[in-house]
Amino acid sequence: MAPLSYELPKALLTVRGEVLIERLIRQLCAAGVDDVSVVVGYMKESLFYLEDGFGAHILVNADYADTGSAASLLIARDVLPGAWVCSSDQYFPENPFVGVEDGSLATLVERAGSKRELRAEIGGDGTICALSPQIPSRLILQGPAFFSEEDGAAFARILEYESHEPLFASMLWDQVYAQHADEIRLQARVLPEDAVHEFKSFNDLSAYDRDFVENIDLSILDNICAALCCERRDITDVVPIKQGLTNLSFRFDCKGTVYVYRHPGAGTDEIINRAAEAHALDIARKLGLDETFVYEDPAEGWKLSRFIDGCEPFDYGKRDHVQRALSLVRRLHESGETSPWSFDYRAEAEKIAGILRAMHYPLPRGFSELAKRMGRLADHLAADGGEPVLCHNDFYGPNLLVRGDDMWLIDWEYSAMGDYACDLGNFVAQGSNYPPDKTLEVIDLYYGRAATPAEQRHCLAAVALVGWYWYVWAIYKGAKGSPVGAWLYIWYRAAQTYCDAAMPLYEEDGHG
Repeated sequence: MAPLSYELPKALLTVRGEVLIERLIRQLCAAGVDDVSVVVGYMKESLFYLEDGFGAHILVNADYADTGSAASLLIARDVLPGAWVCSSDQYFPENPFVGVEDGSLATLVERAGSKRELRAEIGGDGTICALSPQIPSRLILQGPAFFSEEDGAAFARILEYESHEPLFASMLWDQVYAQHADEIRLQARVLPEDAVHEFKSFNDLSAYDRDFVENIDLSILDNICAALCCERRDITDVVPIKQGLTNLSFRFDCKGTVYVYRHPGAGTDEIINRAAEAHALDIARKLGLDETFVYEDPAEGWKLSRFIDGCEPFDYGKRDHVQRALSLVRRLHESGETSPWSFDYRAEAEKIAGILRAMHYPLPRGFSELAKRMGRLADHLAADGGEPVLCHNDFYGPNLLVRGDDMWLIDWEYSAMGDYACDLGNFVAQGSNYPPDKTLEVIDLYYGRAATPAEQRHCLAAVALVGWYWYVWAIYKGAKGSPVGAWLYIWYRAAQTYCDAAMPLYEEDGHG
């Protein structure tokens, strides 16, 4: 639901003048329900008002980021007997809870459905006898379900039993029920397609409620309008972008031009200097390195860029790609442009490690020993001397846009004055899979000649130090609830492998 979900949970979206979950609670109360429990997770504090304002009981799913609705229903299992089970982000034009006879039931809507949605097979007695995406049916399980006292207690026991299975955490509650539909027979209640609305995207919601975009209190839309001198109604075709390890982003159309809005990710204000980024972006645009840049707010960190269509992935195995990328970063290094800010990988890694220790986060075994080795290697790098230059400091494949003969270097969040070799370190440490001997070839390509032994060891050491920084950063992101997956190990291996390659080269020359 980008960009809506960046600032509030879906349950609090206002549709046709009513907040979704408030309308749902009012519909339940109109049908005689006087006991409502709400399981909260994402931005849970914004829903606490339902307790005082609507008499709801708040139940907290602390693991919401890693679990599905089955885990949330497990938390509510004590109130499941004799209860309606509802999704708080659904909208019902007519009250689906009134005029319902006693007995367990599930709501089905008649429509085509997607390949992943549960389709129902109905038995001769009108109950659901099977649920599966493979059933050739147009009856899709969607909308509220009601469990009698007996069936609710039985399903609570099933949830407890299934919770010990490895896949349970990621399951939806109706997926768990589908596995036991033959044990708890719910009466099928078939409604027309337009009786249940579950909005999957900003575009879905805007199409249903024409006034939605104009009325919603959303600073992101105001930011876009101010930067592009447009009206809210000009913002169309919003599509979330799932790439990126640091931030949240989406693309959209405005008056025929496609843009990308970058929303700063959780915790980034502690480790990213947005003013330095904005300064570097202006320089990158002037140098022709990043012609996508439109505007950044240096205080809040949001950014607008032009979307480049038709790009191909940067390929570390293509010599042409590598040469063009290195020429871009060499142009930056030789530009003579400067920044009031600097970026020291050793100091920044130590800063983040200090934050982790202050959080009392359990650092992995061997962390301190590797930190000491990196400190020695950083000392060698500093002793090599050399004037700092303006660096990108996140120079690697995903930040290089390739379209035909054009290439742009984007995402300047870490740009500042520093050691030129750290840009080469980023290029290698961040997913190139280059062994040290291949990296020596890349170093030669950067220089446009054979690198000297001193240049070789300096650049190899920079790969290790950069890998170390990103490894510590990845631990921090995980501690903040945003794990980066396999990147953690990639950066760890880069730190270890290139430290082993560079350290002997310094020690052989008496630098040990």
